Amino acid sequence: MAIHRAERHSDDYYVYPGATDRALRRYRAFTLPPGRRPRCPQDAQCSCRGCSFDDVRHARDVLDEVLRALPPRARAELGRRVAVLDAAYLRCTLPDPFADRRQWRADRWWRRRLAGGWEGA
Repeated sequence: MAIHRAERHSDDYYVYPGATDRALRRYRAFTLPPGRRPRCPQDAQCSCRGCSFDDVRHARDVLDEVLRALPPRARAELGRRVAVLDAAYLRCTLPDPFADRRQWRADRWWRRRLAGGWEGA
C-alpha cells in the first residue's frame, strides 16, 4: 500500500503506479541469469517510460526514488529485497574506472559499473 501511494504521489516522470514492480522484475531478471560471465547493462534506445527500462540502471534509479519516498517500515522491507539484488548486481558486473567521465549520474554506485553493450556481452 505504501509503495502504491508513493508511486501515485510522485512528481518523477518515471515513477508511476506499477513502476516499482516493473523495476524489481527488470532488476531481478538482469541479476539472476544462469552463467558466470560478467554482464554489461545496455543503454536504453529511448527515454520514454517503457523503453527506459531496457537499461537495468534505470530500473535501479526508479527503485532508489521509491525507497526515498517510502515511510520507514516500507522502506526497510523494500530495501531488504533491493539489497539482495544489489549484491547480485555487484557480482555479475564489472567496475568502470572511467565512469565519472562517461556516466550520467556517476554519483550512484550502480552507474559506476561497465555498461553500454549488449547484456551478457
